[in-house]
Amino acid sequence: SISWPRIFPDLESDTPNEAGLKFYDDVFDELAKYGIQPLVTLSHYETPVAFTNEWNGWADARTIECWERYVRTVGERYKGKVKYWLTFNEINIVQMAPYVGAGVGYVTPQTVANASKHQLLASAKAVLALHEIDPENKVGNMVAYGAQYPNTCHPEDALKAKFVGRDYHFFFDVQATGKYPNYKLKEYERKGIKFNLTEEEQQLLLNGTVDFLSFSYYMSSVVSADPKVIETAKGNFMGGVVNPYLKSSDWGWQIDPVGLRFACNELWDRYHKPLMIVENGMGAQDVLNEDGTCNDPYHIDYLRSHIEEMSKVINEDGIELWGYTPWGCIDLVSASTGEMHKRYGFIYVDYQDDGTGNGDRYRKDSFYWYKKVIESNGEDLD
Repeated sequence: SISWPRIFPDLESDTPNEAGLKFYDDVFDELAKYGIQPLVTLSHYETPVAFTNEWNGWADARTIECWERYVRTVGERYKGKVKYWLTFNEINIVQMAPYVGAGVGYVTPQTVANASKHQLLASAKAVLALHEIDPENKVGNMVAYGAQYPNTCHPEDALKAKFVGRDYHFFFDVQATGKYPNYKLKEYERKGIKFNLTEEEQQLLLNGTVDFLSFSYYMSSVVSADPKVIETAKGNFMGGVVNPYLKSSDWGWQIDPVGLRFACNELWDRYHKPLMIVENGMGAQDVLNEDGTCNDPYHIDYLRSHIEEMSKVINEDGIELWGYTPWGCIDLVSASTGEMHKRYGFIYVDYQDDGTGNGDRYRKDSFYWYKKVIESNGEDLD
């Protein structure tokens, strides 16, 4: 992920920060030395704070022009170094956490709808700009996604699951087809949200559809229309009813590798565009042994089961799956809970929740296992 405010710290400055650009030059050059192809996210929860303070973030259309300047700057700078781009990380988070996803500080249904529209228009502009800069560029979107199952075969449960699924498909619908779906327009009408697309904006969305679809997948969810069914599953934004057929992580996130196959089939059948899974993993309470080793068989089991389902997606379902990048390589502070001891990585980082630790890094068992996996392109999962 490139940090937009690292490149343009000021609100309307035309001059990028050369030190910021040089930082990413060094990153991409280092990756190239080892034959690593970067997959770059243009905006990952880091709308410059000046936009929030002055314009209420993406709720203001002026943000689009600043964004396009930023995209063209990094696109030109890293031409030939970066081929695969994502526009907004988990773009649908704007609907659930508007400040995180779009820097929107003053939140109303109208400001969220405006921010969504502006980000979708900005995404289309990024696609067109990056294609113009280098026709070899491939530009995708990125949505927080998961499979949704009805709690029972009651028709109301099935219908509710379908409607919940629309919340996850909306941004795919616009970015893959170039049109706002009717169900979203009717929702805005019911809520009294004012919405309009000019002919120019409609054409921009149509012309700026993405080359591929990417998404994060951690779990599935179960949906019930019965208000008396209140047992809820935990986990990021998904929630829902606890699925009795699945195990859960230490944080209550239900583990469902088959749901990943379900999700890939849903997206492929709906949009017929290549897919990338760009986040997938499990947070766990890893323990560092005295000899510097870290035994994490649960991480290996989680990743192995999901990679096995990806093999079926490709070989049995015939879906064009371009890539897979797990979350995340190195332990870091969890975005959803703010904890360090919720660890996802292949590398243990010696920092603790209370601030202790020296930052030393230690390879976990999963590090050596995943090294073997990527060397064999997913064939060796033992």
